[in-house]
Amino acid sequence: MNTMAPTRPTERHRCRIRLTARPAAAAEARSQVSELIWAWQPPVDPDVAVLLTSDLVTNALRHTAGGTITLAVRCGHGQLRVDVDGATGTGSAREGTRADAQIGPGLILVATLSDEWGFYHTSTGQAVYFALAFQPGPADDGHGLE
Repeated sequence: MNTMAPTRPTERHRCRIRLTARPAAAAEARSQVSELIWAWQPPVDPDVAVLLTSDLVTNALRHTAGGTITLAVRCGHGQLRVDVDGATGTGSAREGTRADAQIGPGLILVATLSDEWGFYHTSTGQAVYFALAFQPGPADDGHGLE
């Protein structure tokens, strides 16, 4: 008997949102992430995801030269991941220093509450991200939305 396991998509959901770099951007990002979590139903704490998103956007607003901030939300591979790319022009990261030293104390909640976080260089500066691992539910088989 030949049986084939069903293939899983590499990513279940993804969304990119451009926000104008202004004080209301953090509220817009919170609303967008809240709506996506409601629609996608990933097994993560929505309050933590919204709080950490707000932290990343606020951090981007502090370091951006204006223009736009890109919010990217992905759901798959057993996690919800949020990336915030705030165009910083030349980028503020210094080679050879730790990520937490470069980002500053404003992201302590991100470092504490996320399962993974970090930053990477982009063509416009740098982006910061966090990931929340899916939490198994009572009827979950351990695979989540992978």
